[in-house]
Amino acid sequence: MEGKVAVTALSALVHDGRLLVFRMLVKAGSNGLPAGEIAKRLGVPANTLSANLNLLSHAGLIESRREGRSIIYTAAYERMAALLGFLMEECCQGSAAICAPLAEIVNRAACCAPASKALDNDARRRAVRHRRRWARCVPEHSSTALTCRRLA
Repeated sequence: MEGKVAVTALSALVHDGRLLVFRMLVKAGSNGLPAGEIAKRLGVPANTLSANLNLLSHAGLIESRREGRSIIYTAAYERMAALLGFLMEECCQGSAAICAPLAEIVNRAACCAPASKALDNDARRRAVRHRRRWARCVPEHSSTALTCRRLA
């Protein structure tokens, strides 16, 4: 991911309303949510939600599809993974004190997705690809310290 693309994505998330929408869509999974349901859950007017969804869409953080008369929004998990990868790339120069807690969070998030029976095959493949990209911390041979590195 290029710096300008990352800045666009991060600037879209800087607003608390957009961040709430994005986190809701991440939580909703690959099924996504219709715009009306998002507005109802957040208690925001349709025009405010529309503006927020538009900015998130232009940043590439969400995707939409039409189902009948509804527009269903989903998080763009590949873009989210790329953004997180950009932020963590070359993180901490292998320092286990910094890297281990971050890697644990990423591993937990990447590993929980395949356990869900509700995921479709595309979502399972995305979760596996996501898991392969992230830094892993592994024990060193002769000590209890961890060596952290980003997997290719």
